[in-house]
Amino acid sequence: MTGYSSLFSQKLVDDLIHLISENLLKNNITLKNFGVLKIIQKNERLGRNPKTKKTYIINKRKSLSFTCSKSFLKTVNKDG
Repeated sequence: MTGYSSLFSQKLVDDLIHLISENLLKNNITLKNFGVLKIIQKNERLGRNPKTKKTYIINKRKSLSFTCSKSFLKTVNKDG
């Protein structure tokens, strides 16, 4: 519990996501002690449906990459 209303909390999260999205288009975002967000370009490639074995082309596209910081991983992996 933060003591904030759910509407205020939702607006805060929405604004944060909006700011990250806008700035991510310009360059990588480094959040100290959390990680790095960056956009990567994936090339066109050949894909296959494992059920039908049918092959198809996967178009090139942009994707989001997140690399976790060592201090954040250490915190997450603490016992107890």
